[in-house]
Amino acid sequence: MTILIVGLGNPGQQYDSTRHNAGVVVIEELLTRVLPMPAVLSPHKKTNTEIAQLAAGRLTSSDQVVLARTRSYMNLSGGPVKALADYFRVSPGDLYVVYDELDLELGEVKLRTGGGDHGHNGLKSVTRSLGNTYNKVAVGIGRPPGRMAPADYVLKPFGTKEQVDLAIAAANAADLILGELG
Repeated sequence: MTILIVGLGNPGQQYDSTRHNAGVVVIEELLTRVLPMPAVLSPHKKTNTEIAQLAAGRLTSSDQVVLARTRSYMNLSGGPVKALADYFRVSPGDLYVVYDELDLELGEVKLRTGGGDHGHNGLKSVTRSLGNTYNKVAVGIGRPPGRMAPADYVLKPFGTKEQVDLAIAAANAADLILGELG
């Protein structure tokens, strides 16, 4: 059986340290646990993603795991995630989508199956492509300060102290996923 864990985010170096790429940070955390540094994802052109295919026993006791990030923009994540799930024949119950969540405080993580998209355009896209029975791993980024628009806030880089909180959240999210996988 194959487990697919996808971190949502935007492609390009200018987005690497932004709040919208919190899901990608979790994928990088999982990679550092099993691969020598620097861990790198390889382009998978058939699905417009970057992946690391891990043999059974590397992250879980028995399952092959594919770690991935999309190479499309957040709002178009559904196509690449569906293409990956189809390519590796992964059922929605074996798919974990990791994303940034405004409605959780910075550093909080939450795992749920199904449920709404909380206004997250990446999740909306994935749900349109796959239905709603996949696993969602939310990484809290908090609400924007003052009257800042959420769209501007998610594209803003994390501050120095926030980067520490994000690293802890990424480790906690990785532990949460691995705990689910056994």
